Amino acid sequence: MMKPNYLLILIITATMLVLPACDQPKTGTEKAMDNVDDALDRRPGEKARDATEDAVDKLEDAGKEIKESVKDATN
Repeated sequence: MMKPNYLLILIITATMLVLPACDQPKTGTEKAMDNVDDALDRRPGEKARDATEDAVDKLEDAGKEIKESVKDATN
């Protein structure tokens, strides 16, 4: 039996949540309202968006750690 690759599932889920937002450029007013909604936790799908943002942050941190480990190992 195969173990699910949770990192792959997380990346695919994050991509599916982010891609629909790439359709149309937003105006300055729309961006400002998005920032206000974000600050007040009023965005649609807030919990999913927050989870995605947290996952992206953790993946970026993991990538930096891997890069540093490779750099240290090659020196």
